[in-house]
Amino acid sequence: MSEMGKAGALSRWEDEGGALPCGPQEALAADCEKWDIPPLSDAEIIQLRIRVIALENMVLGLLSKASADQLAAIEEIAKFISPRADAKPHPLTLHAATQMEHFVERARRLCEQPTAD
Repeated sequence: MSEMGKAGALSRWEDEGGALPCGPQEALAADCEKWDIPPLSDAEIIQLRIRVIALENMVLGLLSKASADQLAAIEEIAKFISPRADAKPHPLTLHAATQMEHFVERARRLCEQPTAD
């Protein structure tokens, strides 16, 4: 991955709040307290879990058809996901990077499996 590509990925990560304490949406989140947003019900939380599982499997399916270069690029980006120098490492951020690496490993295993034609 080029240095410009790495810089762009890291810039997006910080712009999206991945490496910041509360992300760029911090001001919006504070405004949410003013809104009348009911908490999620148990049924809604279950539906979100189901959708996340479905999305994970769809991504895995797409990654299983990715090129070796694309998979290597994902692994490389995962290595760059870390907190800023002045920030304390957040376990969820670190775990997200690990999950990216696991997705690539799983995709590679799927690529290696013979198809039942």
